[in-house]
Amino acid sequence: MNKIIITIILIAIGITGLMWWGKSIQKTTAISGADGVASILVASEKLYDFGTISMANGIVEGAFKITNPTTQDITISRVETSCMCTVAYIESEDGEKGPFGMPGHGGPVATRTNEVIKAGESLDIKVVYDPNAHGPAGVGSIIREIYLTDNAGRILTLNIKAMVTP
Repeated sequence: MNKIIITIILIAIGITGLMWWGKSIQKTTAISGADGVASILVASEKLYDFGTISMANGIVEGAFKITNPTTQDITISRVETSCMCTVAYIESEDGEKGPFGMPGHGGPVATRTNEVIKAGESLDIKVVYDPNAHGPAGVGSIIREIYLTDNAGRILTLNIKAMVTP
C-alpha cells in the first residue's frame, strides 16, 4: 500500500514539475513588446512566400525591404523570430548584422540590435529558413514570423511561408 501512495505522489510531483517547466518556457519565448503598437516602419511586402521547397535542397533565403518614411531616425532595438528554424539578418550600408533568432534558444543567435534607419532610408532584412530543423515532422505548410521592435516598443511583423516536402 505504501508503494502505491509513494508512486502516486511521485507522479503528481512529476506532472506539477512539467506544468511549471512549460509555463517558464512560455514566459521565456514570449516576444517582448508583443502588446506594443504597430510600427511606423514600412515593409515593401509583409509576406514572403517560398512556395514549395524540398528538405533535400536545404536552406532557403528571402529578403524584405524596410523603409523609414518619417522625418526622424528610428532605431530597431530587437529582431526576433517565432521559431528556431528561422533566423534574420540586417543588411545595410554598414554590412550584415546577425543572425537574430528565437529568444531563449541561446547559441549563436541574438535578439538585441541597435540598428538605426535614418529618415527616408531603407535597409533589408534577410530571412533564412532551414526546412530540416524540425526533422521529418517539419513536412507540410509552415508560417513563421519575424518581429522588428523599435526603441519606442512598436513592432513590425514580417511573415514567411512555404510548403515543405521531403
